[in-house]
Amino acid sequence: MADAQTVTRLKCALVVRGAFDAHVIPACEAAGGRTAIHWAPTTVIMKALAEGEAADAVVVLSDAMDRLIAEGRVEPESRVDVVRSRYGIAVKAGAPHPDITSVEALKRTLVEARSVAYSRAGASGIYFAGLLPRLGLADAVNARATIIPQGFTAEKLVSGEADIAVQQISELMVVPGIAVVGPFPEPVQEVTTFAAAILRDATDRAGAARFLAGLTTPAAAAAYRASGLEPAF
Repeated sequence: MADAQTVTRLKCALVVRGAFDAHVIPACEAAGGRTAIHWAPTTVIMKALAEGEAADAVVVLSDAMDRLIAEGRVEPESRVDVVRSRYGIAVKAGAPHPDITSVEALKRTLVEARSVAYSRAGASGIYFAGLLPRLGLADAVNARATIIPQGFTAEKLVSGEADIAVQQISELMVVPGIAVVGPFPEPVQEVTTFAAAILRDATDRAGAARFLAGLTTPAAAAAYRASGLEPAF
């Protein structure tokens, strides 16, 4: 049993928030110790680490984890690929579900929307911002877009500021009062993998190891699936 005062410091991408709140963190804490989580997009976590912020373990995009390993910031042998995620669309609960079954249908939906909410710093927002020019929709969508710095875009559906929210499906599902329409059509879909590892400067190594061990259990896998993710192990 860990010291009652020991707190395992985690920096975690928002994509796993639903599954972590529902199962992973309660199971980790039930096994001993406590956790303190800094929830943020991978870009924000990477900036914080570069600026010297401390943590015991991180969950970030796999390419960001590659960079952390190359920079010697994490213990490479501790790395585990945790989940795979897809991008999707949501509307306010009770609203009609637009057609997004094809690229052309998705384009019509985006153009006809009163406002599309997406995140400036999150992986989904960065991808979507790059997708819009490829679809020829950058000016049309951005002229009415609701762009948030970070956080859950579906909150803008509940507040009435937008009628379409774009984000990773698991992030959309965290927000009550919304309905996920579905994933992007396959030609414009991108599957992203998120990985976890222990930082070299970890002060609670036992807690970090316990946290990582809990990420790949059958119960964790079920929690990922229930939150719109796929286990990556």
